Amino acid sequence: MNADGAELLITLAQELAALPNKLSIEGHTDSQLYAPSATYGNWELSADRANAARRVMQSNGIHPDRITQVRGFADQRLRKPDAPLDPANRRISVIVQYIINNGDDEEKTPADNPSAGQNSAPAETKPAAHE
Repeated sequence: MNADGAELLITLAQELAALPNKLSIEGHTDSQLYAPSATYGNWELSADRANAARRVMQSNGIHPDRITQVRGFADQRLRKPDAPLDPANRRISVIVQYIINNGDDEEKTPADNPSAGQNSAPAETKPAAHE
């Protein structure tokens, strides 16, 4: 991570520290392959990239229990799919998970209520019969 990236993560961590939301951190790479004999590749790099971001954020205000996932995607989710070697594909993503308020004064994240984050069609209702 370069100095600009660290500075950005520090600022982001300080701002996000004031929120109750859980966070996920994802690492990504471009499609440049390592040498065939290498034991370290894009999967390891992307996971290490996300984990490095986690360490910086936790050192700058994010409590450890706020980060629920640290994931590496290698080159599987390119920002620029038509340019797989573009440096813009080398990045991290910080996902701020939304909070579900069920009206019971207890807020939950989708991780606390797995069915809440699913896309489901609303229940079908029938018009009331007229008397």
